[in-house]
Amino acid sequence: MSWLQPKLNLKLTQKQTLTPGLVQMVSVLALNRLELREMINQEMIANPVLEEVTEDGLSADDYASEAFLQAESEKLPENEPVNPFDEFDISSFFTQYLDSGEANNHREREEIEKPSFEQFLSSPQNLADHLHWQLSVTICSDRVREIAELLIGNLNEDGYLTVSLEEVAQSGGYAMEDVEEALAVLQEFDPLGVGARDLRECLLIQLRTLDPQNTLAQQIVSEYLPLLQSNQFKEIARALNCSIEAVKCAFELIRKLDPRPGLRYNKTEPRLVEPDVYFRKVGDEWQVFMNDDDLPQLRISPVYRRLLARNAADREVRNYVKERFSAAVQLLKNIEQRKHTIQRVCQAIIRRQRDFLEYGIDHLKPMMIKEVAEEVGVHPSTVSRAVANKYAHTPQGVFELRELFTEAVQGPQGSTLSLLTLKRRVRKMIEAEDPTHPLTDEQIARRLAEEGIHVTRRTVAKYREDMRIPSTHQRRVRG
Repeated sequence: MSWLQPKLNLKLTQKQTLTPGLVQMVSVLALNRLELREMINQEMIANPVLEEVTEDGLSADDYASEAFLQAESEKLPENEPVNPFDEFDISSFFTQYLDSGEANNHREREEIEKPSFEQFLSSPQNLADHLHWQLSVTICSDRVREIAELLIGNLNEDGYLTVSLEEVAQSGGYAMEDVEEALAVLQEFDPLGVGARDLRECLLIQLRTLDPQNTLAQQIVSEYLPLLQSNQFKEIARALNCSIEAVKCAFELIRKLDPRPGLRYNKTEPRLVEPDVYFRKVGDEWQVFMNDDDLPQLRISPVYRRLLARNAADREVRNYVKERFSAAVQLLKNIEQRKHTIQRVCQAIIRRQRDFLEYGIDHLKPMMIKEVAEEVGVHPSTVSRAVANKYAHTPQGVFELRELFTEAVQGPQGSTLSLLTLKRRVRKMIEAEDPTHPLTDEQIARRLAEEGIHVTRRTVAKYREDMRIPSTHQRRVRG
């Protein structure tokens, strides 16, 4: 029975710890300009060590405190010990981040960003929050959970997936089986239909859950949705060899489904958009300029620096000031890190999208998040946060940075073409069509083939649905 005896064993292990500073760094990076300004104002209220510098380089407290500090300094003995905080070089915190040559040294640090920490932010619950909560109580592998987090971050306000599974697999080096499993997990969540890639899939997800025995309704949605949208019940009944009454009964069920399930949690409100960056041409080179107008310029209050040097200061006061001092320095570092990361990501975008800046949206080139992340030397999730909800003012207009990332499709003569450019070509063809004889998806596919772009009819239909363009029958104007 010696195995029951108590024993003392030593075990060496390694684990990654998420410090409050790291959580704040991830959160600050995800903020756009307006959100950052609000966060800074809140931090100045909560942390007395932080203060805003005015145009003359002084803070509001400087004028009021000079007389007080002068009087207090006269009370200090000549050999007052020097406070180490007075010799504290805050700029040293930034050195490792401002030196672009050190980027590769942060790879390991970036790896711990993989879980999404936006849930630490205090904000009203939206669709992403609702899905993150469900994922947190779902049993699945760590890899599938990681991919599901990425999928949730790529849903639009309606709850539809805005990226292809292939792009997700390529961006993170995931196996397609894991990506498909993560999508299946996501599509089981509430609201029903979330994570769908088009209207057809959205409705099918709801039908299979709400009325799995109704195979007629599922078949109509799967094969005859365009006919159903134009109320062509006779054609559907003829094709399925069933009665018109049965088709109408299935239609009544289908019309009760929610085609935009995400809006239940994403309340659409008017948003004020301000550019976070400017892309400007200086000489022959395109450069990135941060929009720092109206952003409070912070510094560490000298009042609290000197307070730490006073022997008369109470220990609890000194401990509190030291804690607030450290928090202030951490915030300054994270704000500077945010600025530096966004600048480097935007510089990589400019190098790839010079033709877009020069000639317009039709010259936008394919660009993947993973490619930019490798060039910048960070994890793809860092690039995703750096471009999320942020806008760039360009000669071609104001664009959300995410819009400049688009997957590649096969272009003419073996070249690559951005998906956004291809969709714009489809839209232009439809806008130029004869309203009395609108183009079919097959005809659009043939015209693209004549330009050297080979896509199937179903692919054209998917692009058209993504752009919310009605079907051929719905566009037809009868004379």
